[in-house]
Amino acid sequence: MTSIRPAEPADMAPVADLWHEGWHDGHAGHVPDGLTAARTLAAFHERTPPRVGDTVVAVAGDGTLLGFVMVVGDEVEQVFVSRAARGTGVAADLLAEACARVAAAGHDAAWLAVVAGNARARRFYEKHGWTDEGDLPYEVTAGGETYVSPCRRYVRAL
Repeated sequence: MTSIRPAEPADMAPVADLWHEGWHDGHAGHVPDGLTAARTLAAFHERTPPRVGDTVVAVAGDGTLLGFVMVVGDEVEQVFVSRAARGTGVAADLLAEACARVAAAGHDAAWLAVVAGNARARRFYEKHGWTDEGDLPYEVTAGGETYVSPCRRYVRAL
């Protein structure tokens, strides 16, 4: 049995581990090399704890973290699912929860950025009603440097 719930402080270390793994799965080779090098496990552990209020987690009955989503305003900022949970419907459940949160905040559409080269993620979003609205050069600061990550902007009416 999987449950979807708001994150708690104790969830954030496993979220950081999963975020690191999933980020490298989807971004390596598709973003500037310096950004990939700066995205260390320690860096994810530093940036994750303050995000507890933005985060919703999916956990298995035994408490194992299966995935998470972070929402800020009308942006679905992060969606990551463990390798073991991919293809199980967990990502769709998290995405639906993210959309519900965006709508509850009074927005009539949600948006997200997806790395242009991450074909798996792009297919997933399109399958779930998101529309590719074009190039989005996403500025990211990591390791004291600013990088431009080649992304696509996806939008979904709520």
